[in-house]
Amino acid sequence: MDYIFTVRRIRNGQFQPEPGNNSFLIVPPDADDILPEHRVGGPTKKMPDTWARRVLHESKLDHVPEGQPNRGDIVVHVHGFNVSTKKMLRRHRLLAKGLRDQGFEGVVVSYDWPSADKALNYLEDRTDAKITAIRLVDSGITGFVQRQTPDCPINMHIVAHSMGAYVVREAFDDADDRRMVAANAWNVSQVLLMSADVSAASMCELAGKSSSLYRHCTRLTNYNNPHDSALSLSNMKRVGVAPRVGRVGLPETAPTKAVNVDCGAYFEANRGVFTEIEYGQHTWYYHDQTFMRDAYETILGVSDRARLPTRALALPAGLTNRLALIV
Repeated sequence: MDYIFTVRRIRNGQFQPEPGNNSFLIVPPDADDILPEHRVGGPTKKMPDTWARRVLHESKLDHVPEGQPNRGDIVVHVHGFNVSTKKMLRRHRLLAKGLRDQGFEGVVVSYDWPSADKALNYLEDRTDAKITAIRLVDSGITGFVQRQTPDCPINMHIVAHSMGAYVVREAFDDADDRRMVAANAWNVSQVLLMSADVSAASMCELAGKSSSLYRHCTRLTNYNNPHDSALSLSNMKRVGVAPRVGRVGLPETAPTKAVNVDCGAYFEANRGVFTEIEYGQHTWYYHDQTFMRDAYETILGVSDRARLPTRALALPAGLTNRLALIV
């Protein structure tokens, strides 16, 4: 089964690319799209207990070291802009399978915000992303945090692609500004950003917009690809002209808990394979097992960030927060 938390509006029996009520879905494996009939209960502000229990059960590890309590891992996937519900579900399944193939024993849950399937909808998607971002935290993450038990701690992680990184950043920022949400002790372990569509300058340590994101995570890993034409400044649909962190990487002033993994040389070495993928320079992460291995090792958190077998130190040498995916 696939677990989806969507905030799209329902009209004529279909999910539409506009903001609506929360719907928590359990999607059967033979479905190629999400439908209102997949909802657990009706539209709701809070996470339904039935849905939460299913996800928490799926998150528990199959192999627990002797003498240690069981624990769970939940990866929350946040898609980018210009993504239909069908495309969202396909990418959700690619991520879930890719991580499972590497040994991941937890569960992947997708947060589906109202994004259209038209490239010209960039500005509208960005507005809808900001409007609905807070629900990622107040109806999603905190719903799991509040259900944790002492005998089964849950590790929460986030994997965000493209404008999904903007959704995550806005969600964390809004959460700290809302008393009812800020009053709850909530945190996530690993945050992984792929082709993030946010300005690089906004990701420095002292930037107010990203301070909540850094404060509420243990580690942030940014994967950038300098060959990502979807994030180029010549793309006229873009808001402003600030270089995007998914293209140029994290600034040197990013905090020590942040690490940048430059994928440029790896992408160039595999360009022939990636050009066969739709928007390959922007979406190749979903299809690549080396990235999945790196993501899995990052989520696992056993090895130091500079010691992962998929990484090498990037120039300037000696800076453990500037790494590259091995070619």
